[in-house]
Amino acid sequence: MRVRTRTAIVASGVVVAVLALLGVWFVAKQFGHHLRLPLASRTCTVRADGEVVLGADQMANAATIAAIGVQRKMPERAVVVALATAYQESHLRNIAHGDRDSLGLFQQRPSQGWGTPEEIRDPRYAAKKFYAALKKVKGWEKLRVTEAAQRVQRSAYPEAYEKWADESQVLTRALLGNATGAVACTVGPTPTMRGPAAATALLQSLALDWGLPELASATDLTGLTLPAADNRNGWRYAHWLVSHADDHGVKRVRFGDLEWTAEQGTWAKVKGDPASQVLAEVFAAT
Repeated sequence: MRVRTRTAIVASGVVVAVLALLGVWFVAKQFGHHLRLPLASRTCTVRADGEVVLGADQMANAATIAAIGVQRKMPERAVVVALATAYQESHLRNIAHGDRDSLGLFQQRPSQGWGTPEEIRDPRYAAKKFYAALKKVKGWEKLRVTEAAQRVQRSAYPEAYEKWADESQVLTRALLGNATGAVACTVGPTPTMRGPAAATALLQSLALDWGLPELASATDLTGLTLPAADNRNGWRYAHWLVSHADDHGVKRVRFGDLEWTAEQGTWAKVKGDPASQVLAEVFAAT
């Protein structure tokens, strides 16, 4: 009698475990990209009246979204809305899947006229299309973040964007240059790119994100200098460079009397340079 009871208990436990696993699978399948899941790689920390922690790819995408907003002369509020939207739709990852034919950072759909799959997977193109659509929403500036985003996205979860508003405001303050030394990233021990190839790619990305065609020419140097009209512009570029350090092999960034290095992953005081230019260095070719 005891054996039968023990067997029944074990069997019951197995059933419960299987049902629990099925429940987790179902929730992940249906709502996975809408949940706040732990980050697998926490490599960038942003502190600007709040704190946000992101992986290197997420940070690079956030920096590009913010830069495109500036290039299109959109107000800061638009950048907050765009970042909150990408946070909710893809968790700031340029994913190749989604609901039906949805793709990319904003989960835009080729079948709904957003562009070709290849175009939508280009973060710059996707951000430009989002800002263009947002600009057409009458009175979007006065709407809550989630309402403005929903007018563009027409999501089945219209309130979901609001939960990312605080994080997006922190990122916007930092990436638009309203905070000093606010983006700190720790990159891997092996740079993705090195030498002249890294410097050239970095210049091209800067030109495309910020609309600075004069920076797009090739260079044989591992260092570059960006003019900064004022403190705010300087920190925009400096934070962008650190945000893209992992995918562009950036070794060092300096603005004013602060310097970030890939080795330390943090900003530190250095002997002051004129705050009229941002200095950057990529890893030298081996």
